[in-house]
Amino acid sequence: MDKIILVTGATGQQGGATARQLLEQGWQVRAFVRNPDADAAQALRQIGAELVQGDQDDPASLEAAMQGVYGVFSVQAHTSYETRHGKNVADAVKRAGVPHLVYSSVGGAPELFKRNVNVPKWQIEQYIRQLDLPATILRPVGFMDSLASPLYGVAGDTLAIPFKPDTTYPLIAVSDIGTFAVLAFTNPATYLGQTIELAGDAPTPPQIADAISRVTGRVITYVEISLDTVRQQIQGFAHDPAFMEELARASEYINERKFTIDFATLRKLHPDLMDFETWLIREGKAKFSALTTQG
Repeated sequence: MDKIILVTGATGQQGGATARQLLEQGWQVRAFVRNPDADAAQALRQIGAELVQGDQDDPASLEAAMQGVYGVFSVQAHTSYETRHGKNVADAVKRAGVPHLVYSSVGGAPELFKRNVNVPKWQIEQYIRQLDLPATILRPVGFMDSLASPLYGVAGDTLAIPFKPDTTYPLIAVSDIGTFAVLAFTNPATYLGQTIELAGDAPTPPQIADAISRVTGRVITYVEISLDTVRQQIQGFAHDPAFMEELARASEYINERKFTIDFATLRKLHPDLMDFETWLIREGKAKFSALTTQG
């Protein structure tokens, strides 16, 4: 396939998953990276990606990287400059005349904004619409992969999360986000102009703990923790108060079971969309084993 996709955040979770799957499907991938010598960047180069050095804070480098591309996958990390980066990418898409932007936002973005939460991804979404870009917006909710983390998932033999026992927690595998991005680029007639809430499953916390126990052979116990505890935990990893509050408010929103996910439609679009136990068997078991080894 001659068409080129520029992938931002290519060495991160979502960008990496998207880049790998695009390459597997025969697309040409241009990976936008700050450090081409980084191990993650070199791993992409070894499987066929073209590395382009640049910075989302440098509009000129973005626009130069977009020359001749069919599409751009845009994702930004949770930082104090996330909004600026997302808008810089959108501006470059506009100037370069890119035919298709796929932007990875966050589930429930407008509802969180209505709760007076600073949601950079919602601001970026609105900016994309303001520019009238040819775009697909993906809104993943929680990442299954993040549960294999002591920050927001399993620590030791405990699943400590701020959700009630009967709360359904919408989750998606990061690799499935990559699949939806590839589907969007491959089927523009279906995906252009669409905003899609993404999840592959919505288990309760006890169901999550039971599934991890079954697949890994470890006995995992679910414990509900308070939002204040979540804030304290996050503070040790991220010093951005707005980001901490966004996560805390998102947890409140999930507890109220406000998310509406159309699983039937998602599975028509992506029949192999993984539920939580399928993800555990295919990918998650190895992640939890690595977590145990590190611990």
